[in-house]
Amino acid sequence: MLKSLEPVTFNWKTILRILPINLDDLIHARSVESVRREFKKTWSDQTLDQVIRSICAFANDFFNLNGGYIVVGIEEREGLPVLPSEGLENQNLDRMQMEIRGHCRRIEPEYQPVMSPEIYQGKHILVIWVPAGDLRPYHAPEKLRIRDPKQHYYVRLGNQTTEARGEILTQLMQTTAKIPFDDRRNLLGATVDALSESIVRNFLSDVKSDLVAAGVRISGMELYRSLRVLARINGHEVPKNIALLFFTNDPEQFFPGARIEIVQFGEDAGGDLLEEKVFRGPVQLQIRQTLNYLNGFSTTMIRKVPNQAEAHMAVTFPYEAMEEAVVNATYHRSYEGVPEPVKIYLYPSRMEVISYPGPMPGIEKHHFRQGSSTPPVPNRNRRIGEFLKDLRLAEGRGTGIPKIRRKMSENGSPDPVFEFDESRSYFRVTLPAHPEYIVIHALRESAHLWAVGERQKALANLEAASIRVPKSGALFAQTIEYLAKLGEPLQAKKVFEAVEADPTITGRHLPYIAMAKMLIDERDTRNALKILANVPSPTKVDDFVDIAILYKRSNRMKDAHSILASNYDLIKENPKAVHEYAQTKIGLAKKLPKAKLSVKKKLTRDGVELFRRAIQLSDDDIRNAWCWYNLAKSLAWLRSPDTEVSQAYQRGMELLPNEERFKRDYERWMNRRDKTERV
Repeated sequence: MLKSLEPVTFNWKTILRILPINLDDLIHARSVESVRREFKKTWSDQTLDQVIRSICAFANDFFNLNGGYIVVGIEEREGLPVLPSEGLENQNLDRMQMEIRGHCRRIEPEYQPVMSPEIYQGKHILVIWVPAGDLRPYHAPEKLRIRDPKQHYYVRLGNQTTEARGEILTQLMQTTAKIPFDDRRNLLGATVDALSESIVRNFLSDVKSDLVAAGVRISGMELYRSLRVLARINGHEVPKNIALLFFTNDPEQFFPGARIEIVQFGEDAGGDLLEEKVFRGPVQLQIRQTLNYLNGFSTTMIRKVPNQAEAHMAVTFPYEAMEEAVVNATYHRSYEGVPEPVKIYLYPSRMEVISYPGPMPGIEKHHFRQGSSTPPVPNRNRRIGEFLKDLRLAEGRGTGIPKIRRKMSENGSPDPVFEFDESRSYFRVTLPAHPEYIVIHALRESAHLWAVGERQKALANLEAASIRVPKSGALFAQTIEYLAKLGEPLQAKKVFEAVEADPTITGRHLPYIAMAKMLIDERDTRNALKILANVPSPTKVDDFVDIAILYKRSNRMKDAHSILASNYDLIKENPKAVHEYAQTKIGLAKKLPKAKLSVKKKLTRDGVELFRRAIQLSDDDIRNAWCWYNLAKSLAWLRSPDTEVSQAYQRGMELLPNEERFKRDYERWMNRRDKTERV
């Protein structure tokens, strides 16, 4: 038996820190599932009977959760602690512990828990830590105060201690005959020297354990014992497998395959491999580094919705869904003779997280369907799960799959897929990428292919993406644009007709804009205006601007001005939109007759202010050059001071020195000015 489990005499006035977890987290079930806690308001003979039965049940660890905790001195109501507690102020704590230890000898095989007097919210309480026993199954007396009491096997079902009977008793005998691999002593000759005391201290600091609180001086060996990661064999202590997984720099030297591999592909299965990443080290470090990498890979998509204060935001893969998938893969895989690492495959359309082998017996495929839940079968790794929960990397039993579904749904992503083969050789979680990301990725890839001259491949890439996201208006729009550039307007019109016939397409306005642009380029303004008159309402500010530009190109300045004016609050920080708005005002002014000179001047002055605002907003030299040029011409028409006009022309020519129009118009203005001065 481990030294930490041997009877210890506590001085109630000098409390020893022996719990490896934070007491507040325990009481509020932040790192320990609520089913692993039991509260007792006060102490009595009846309480002692209940405590011994619960110690027996926790020690039997029916579901491989690594036992539990009994907190004496806090009342429980409907499974929750009643706070503030009354504590155990009028109780003899030394006698209470002696009674518990004495009657624990009546548990067969004998089992001794770890008892820790604590002060919580200014009150004395007693925490009884009951890790899973190494000699399961255990049975205990039903009543302690009667002669020859009946012995029963007890288990925890939910948050209740229950006598194991029938099928439950049969399962208990079967499952407890074997200690989970992660809680066994290592058989490969590893010594305590393989453990890193600094990693252990960092772990305890992360879980806010009082074992490493300021002023507490505990040796490395005592820390290992307090964490129960050592086993005694032939008079000396050796590390358990859990210790070598969490507290060594290189777990792979003991467990081949104890790593996480990420492989990114350019296309679906069979596509080009773009990058490989391998994460090694303590299991908890592997998980954190993997999640940091995946979070960097995930793109955030923000769409400003007109007339709404809040923007619509989505990500390629929700962080919480990735976290659950990666943590579950690390938690539920086997480290016993399984050389395969946890594998994560990244494709443009999805992420696959694969672990080996498949789920434990008792979990079937139908348990992963929408609305179903996984049954509470014993865990493969009880200590890994316990430590991950202490670190808040894992949550309670049965919450992982529903959380993945919920987070994917909240993000607007397709449903995840959970699968394993008949022989349970693997388990795979597939997280489909958000449809907007698939579209963005396809548009980027196609733009690259188009730029390097692979134009048919660019179209084929869009077609492949349309199969995965068949209702994307953005993909239809880009296809129309490419077909127009390839001189295939009839094909482009067929694509547009398909959009017109399907009102369920998202972003339907985009193909309308693309089609109208193609027709304007073909000088078919009449049909372009028909399409613009029927364009569905855009969802992005930039799309409003594009429609206004098409009206401007069609010489429908009033329509263009109306769109930009009604959306000015949304476009006023966009230099392109402000520039277009300014040009539209100047275009409107030019179309007015001389009889409306005051209106022409008002529109031109407004345009001047907008050109100046666009210059302030923009960091694009080309746009700024044209803004200065447009400003110079507007100032000249308003007969502004020559220095202002000349300066505007000069700034434009400095930014675009090879633009002949700037030079020509500047020289014309100079000639007119000279003639005026001579006159």
